[in-house]
Amino acid sequence: MLSATLIDDWGLAPLGELERRDLLEVLEDRYGRRATLVTSQLPVEHWHDVIGDPTFGDAILDRLVHHAHRLTLKGQSMRRQAGGPTETKESGKKTATKKGK
Repeated sequence: MLSATLIDDWGLAPLGELERRDLLEVLEDRYGRRATLVTSQLPVEHWHDVIGDPTFGDAILDRLVHHAHRLTLKGQSMRRQAGGPTETKESGKKTATKKGK
């Protein structure tokens, strides 16, 4: 078993039935025994919507948030601050931004 699991960019797309079941199984196996780290731009209060099923949502979130340590970061993206390419929501095209803008 892995000592730590990272779920990066959680909530980018809704979960399907099989994905919900697989995620719950992984979290059940790890609960109370191993670390699970989650990164997301989506606020926790919207995670039920991504899971898509109230019963699975309660079960998954119970295992994720019970005994959790939450860090909420504020401010602009580090990518934007560095002036790297970013994607616009409307077009999906990458554009360069200047540092500090």
